[in-house]
Amino acid sequence: MKRAIYYLNQFFGSIGGEEAADTEVMLKEEPVGPAEQFQEMSEECEVPATIICGDNYINENTEKALADIKEILQEYEPDLIAAGPAFNAGRYGVACAGVCKLAVEELSIPAVTGMYEENPGLDMCRRQAIVVETVDSAAGMRKALPDMARIGDKLVRGEELDRPAEENYIPQGRRKTVFREERGSERAVKMLLKRLNDEDFTTELPMPQFDRVKPADPVEDISGARVGLVSSGGIVPKGNPDSIESASASRYGCYDISKMGRFSSNEFQSIHGGYDPVYANEDPNRVVPLDVLRQLDSENRIGELDENYYVTTGTGTSVENSERLGQEIARDLKDGNVQAVILTST
Repeated sequence: MKRAIYYLNQFFGSIGGEEAADTEVMLKEEPVGPAEQFQEMSEECEVPATIICGDNYINENTEKALADIKEILQEYEPDLIAAGPAFNAGRYGVACAGVCKLAVEELSIPAVTGMYEENPGLDMCRRQAIVVETVDSAAGMRKALPDMARIGDKLVRGEELDRPAEENYIPQGRRKTVFREERGSERAVKMLLKRLNDEDFTTELPMPQFDRVKPADPVEDISGARVGLVSSGGIVPKGNPDSIESASASRYGCYDISKMGRFSSNEFQSIHGGYDPVYANEDPNRVVPLDVLRQLDSENRIGELDENYYVTTGTGTSVENSERLGQEIARDLKDGNVQAVILTST
């Protein structure tokens, strides 16, 4: 049998939930949870050990965590690395991506994982690892694990994978020359005829789909408008009272700024995981210019500033969560009779 080492976070590794997210890299010399199921489904691999690490720990101590994981992999010399599946869990996806990249790039060990198409970890490892396409929640575990096991078997046998659509993995952005019985012009005409006759067909060159949002009408007179302040820059009260994630955010905060002339570094901080927070912590107004807006208000260049400030983090946040958060914030702003919004990023 070939040897596969499996990577899990604290939840799927049966260590605990969010309270165990700071768990350091640990090793269990047995298959745990999904790793056990993976072993049962695989025809080629046994899982002698499972690596487990808390999502917060590996994302906040990446260099140290990956060094520890590399040491374990060098000791076991596995034929395959399997991680996740992470579905749409952002921190978990980023962690799985880091482990898979480490395995492939530094140790030349093939790797397989599973993610939802909007997981921020996907683009970090899709060219190195084989990423099985999953749904956005762990409800898809029964579908994802058999695909991972089947693909893992092919990888350790050294077999070439079929096309992504046939194997159910996410395309890696590579183009290969293939031979068909029909030349391209004949296939194109057949697809065109099917389209004209409203019949099902599969394109050979799928195009990306982009969401189109109609911009709001411009504010006719900003000097009489009520202006809202929103940011994806992660400037929150000290201690992050609403536990907004530093990346892949699923929530936002709303804070009363009616009595503030500016954001104080003694009271506010950056929890954003996508930039160096040193200068933002020195002066949070560099990210969210409350001080400038107060000055504009005093000069009657805007009507008034809304008493509420809304904030989340934009790093790796899925389109689905972004849409939901945006809609919720927009409803509050509309209920507060806000006519214009200053939206700052980083």
